[in-house]
Amino acid sequence: MLNNKISKAVRLAIAFGAASTAVFSASSIAAEEGAEKVERIEVTGSRIKRVDMAGDLPITVIDRAAIELSGETSVADLLRNTTFNSLGSFRPQSGSSSQGATTVSLRGLGSDRTLVLVDGRRLPKSTLTGSSQDLNFIPMAAVERVEILTDGASALYGSDAIGGVINVILRKDFNGAEITLGSGRIEHEGGDRENGSVLFGSSSDKASVLAGASWSGRDIVYARDFPWYSPGGSVYSNNFTTFSIDPETGERASNFDFFSPEATCEGVGNENFYRIGERCGFNFAAVSADEASIKNRSAFMKATYEINDDWSIYSNINIAQTKSFGRYAPGLDTTAYDASPSTVFISADSPNNPTNPNSPIYDASLNMEQQPLDYWHRFAALGNRDNSLTSELKDLSFGTTGMIGNVSVEAGVRKTINESNNIGSGYILRSIARQYINDGTYMLNDPFGASKDVKSAMTVTTSRTGKFNQEEVYANAAFDVMELDSGAIQAFVGFEYRTEDYADKYDSLSEAGQVGGSSGSSAGGSRSVRSLFFETLIPATEEFELTFAGRYDDYSDYGSDFSPKVSARYAPIDDLVLRAAWGKGFRAPSLPDLTQQPSESADSVSDEATCLAIGEEKDCSSQINALVISNPDLQSEQSDQYSLGVVYQVTDDISVELDYYNTEITNRIRAFGAQAIIDARLRGDAIPDAFTVNRSPNGAITQVVRGFGNDGSLETSGIDFKANSKFEFGDMGALRTNFSISHILDYSTDGGRNFVDDPGVPQMRLNLSNVYSFADFDFTWNLSLIDGQCEDITADGECEGHIPTWVTHDLQVAYSTPWNSKISFGAQNAFGKEPPLFASGGRDYNFDLYSGFGRTMYFNFTQSF
Repeated sequence: MLNNKISKAVRLAIAFGAASTAVFSASSIAAEEGAEKVERIEVTGSRIKRVDMAGDLPITVIDRAAIELSGETSVADLLRNTTFNSLGSFRPQSGSSSQGATTVSLRGLGSDRTLVLVDGRRLPKSTLTGSSQDLNFIPMAAVERVEILTDGASALYGSDAIGGVINVILRKDFNGAEITLGSGRIEHEGGDRENGSVLFGSSSDKASVLAGASWSGRDIVYARDFPWYSPGGSVYSNNFTTFSIDPETGERASNFDFFSPEATCEGVGNENFYRIGERCGFNFAAVSADEASIKNRSAFMKATYEINDDWSIYSNINIAQTKSFGRYAPGLDTTAYDASPSTVFISADSPNNPTNPNSPIYDASLNMEQQPLDYWHRFAALGNRDNSLTSELKDLSFGTTGMIGNVSVEAGVRKTINESNNIGSGYILRSIARQYINDGTYMLNDPFGASKDVKSAMTVTTSRTGKFNQEEVYANAAFDVMELDSGAIQAFVGFEYRTEDYADKYDSLSEAGQVGGSSGSSAGGSRSVRSLFFETLIPATEEFELTFAGRYDDYSDYGSDFSPKVSARYAPIDDLVLRAAWGKGFRAPSLPDLTQQPSESADSVSDEATCLAIGEEKDCSSQINALVISNPDLQSEQSDQYSLGVVYQVTDDISVELDYYNTEITNRIRAFGAQAIIDARLRGDAIPDAFTVNRSPNGAITQVVRGFGNDGSLETSGIDFKANSKFEFGDMGALRTNFSISHILDYSTDGGRNFVDDPGVPQMRLNLSNVYSFADFDFTWNLSLIDGQCEDITADGECEGHIPTWVTHDLQVAYSTPWNSKISFGAQNAFGKEPPLFASGGRDYNFDLYSGFGRTMYFNFTQSF
């Protein structure tokens, strides 16, 4: 029976793609009294160690060989390219408050619903978001493999695991030394990348140590350097608008009738200011960066020591640093959204007022009586806005494992210190800028002629500091409950206690709204979480087993949750496994959502009344002022998920795997965006009372109050298919092929229409990996496909236009030398496929889903000692 189990486990491990080829090594099987003894191993999604890899849950593993053949230099980029990152995810980008962070979003459910673990422990959350985890802190050189569980796992891991779990397993059994150096270059200007690592490992009968350093980085890429670059025409340029005062409230509101005399547009003498009809535009794309630079550095160490045959201790240390630089277009300001009539604006007799006959920019052709005006100005003469971010993580853990009788126990402590500092230069101090514009110290027709002292007085340096620190204590025990004819009933119980300490602090001027082109609201708080969990494996027969799991989490700030899970595995024959799972999950409200102070934001919306009020077409896009607030009454969201699957070993060289998943989220925590609030108020839909739309007498929106709330549901379902094969050709080498598809059947909210094929919601993602090995050479061809989508959706829910399917090809040639080194040359997106171009989030393409780098040529060299 044991021999059959070994044979079946090996075959299904290949089929499952769930481990590196060394998982079932000779060391795992030892002769003992004439019988074969098989070592149990633990995989992500279960705390119980099993013999068979093809378990009751769908897991995909990317081993070290696959990582090297991918040509990627960071864990973040590796995971972003998987088919499970269905709708794309955030990556370092200029112009974002989360500039230096990189996330992944399984099933398109959001990065805050995807739990990332490192060796089974939670990766700390980013100080920039407070709700998602930053993959930049994981050193690529230390990674042995990545296990991706594409099923909800709150019953085992707690909050945030609704979409699935990614467990990054770090190297441990490494002897010798290894040096890696690499570089790459995209086909456009900028974006050069580098990577390298130094690794040392040593072990004895009692102890083992692994230590090293890793670095990677990519240079900044400017929007103007992409082949599809086109000028941007921001209204924040050098424009004026009239305004009216409400006689009842005393508030004033801009009428948005933009105009700009020649002297304040063409006469400025800068090519980035240019005429667009009656108004002036500013080409922000000529100076702003699209991709922020990113540089990751880390040092790490893992050590274990066996005290005796039963007990050992371990310690893990990881110190990581991320630096990022982003450049925005020059600062901007407008007085149009200030409701108080006492707010400083351009007075009727100001030298900068084109309706003032005594002004050098007086324009009689305007046929306007002398009156005060609002302005919309881009301070190009003061330079660009540059943001420099540094994030640092210090992660230290210490623990012990051992046996108490027949019970395997583990206990440990962990502390993480996660801090960031963001410095911004070139921002506008509104109070001084408005004073200088009103009194003529700074002239709108000659901004570049302002003195150095004037420019210095108008600018300000911003700062933002953050932290997300964690402390953990954990203990667990695994044991056999009793022996049945079909095998042992196994159990696992555990306890965790975790504290989280979060703070996001902006400088006082930004927080008060005194900085033009920037805003920020501080947030901060702390919480503790107590957790109890269990898992039980019952082998009902030799072919059929059941697993029951549950977890209770008690949060100090909002309440508690219990997450149960039941799964089953049935192997009617050696080559076939049928599996099914059902469970509940939850996501706790994040500390920023509960504690954030009010902040201002300039949001782009489409509102007919506002468009008509500013003299535009009724379906125009306009920018309005938004006030973002927190919600201390948020509750956790809940999920129900189930999955069904089959794993079949067709032959010794071919295996297939098919899984169906269904996830429904209720009491959803979601951001109520400005557009959604506007539409809901117009329709009379029920939304939280705190989210309001304020309008001026002529109907134009003056402010929208928005934030997070519990509302509605989200449901998604789909099918994953994987096929793996290996063919030996004797002296002619071997071919290994891995094929995977993730196909979304449904993605909908509140029981409404299916969003599949909407812009940004491709129905299918596909990856095909082929590796042909001959002698000392490996030839790799990887194909990636992102399905096409509609370019727009009409008010009736009909598809309009078409975004084409995007297919890219990655090629690599690797040579293993006789002197124990490996040399790799490769090209990602070898044929330079451009991303589908369509307006998305203020960019020319979907920045989260596609890459705009074009062809990337790279070289890697690894020397082992």
